[in-house]
Amino acid sequence: MYSIDNKQFLCSTSVTMYFLGGKWKAAILIHLITKKRYNELRKELPMVTERTLSLQLKELEADELISRKVYTDKPPLKVEYEMTAFGRTLIPLLQEIDKWGKNIAQTNSRITVIK
Repeated sequence: MYSIDNKQFLCSTSVTMYFLGGKWKAAILIHLITKKRYNELRKELPMVTERTLSLQLKELEADELISRKVYTDKPPLKVEYEMTAFGRTLIPLLQEIDKWGKNIAQTNSRITVIK
């Protein structure tokens, strides 16, 4: 049994999914393997609404997987996101998820690759 912020989880897989759960968190994190400005993320994830992206980024920041830095010294306002050291521990897992997705897309007839 595990506990995070007074929420209990029966197994370690549930703990992992606490951090990665949600439709877009893993996709956002894989794009943040390298530091990105907010607008870069928006362009790389066009299917994610601005509201959803903003909410997911706030959750990832609250979970200490990413950090947010705001530059206000000269206009226009610039916001950058990057993985924290804790978030970077997910990189091997994210890369394996990505690899699995690519492999299954090539072998499963139900999946069409759209470029």
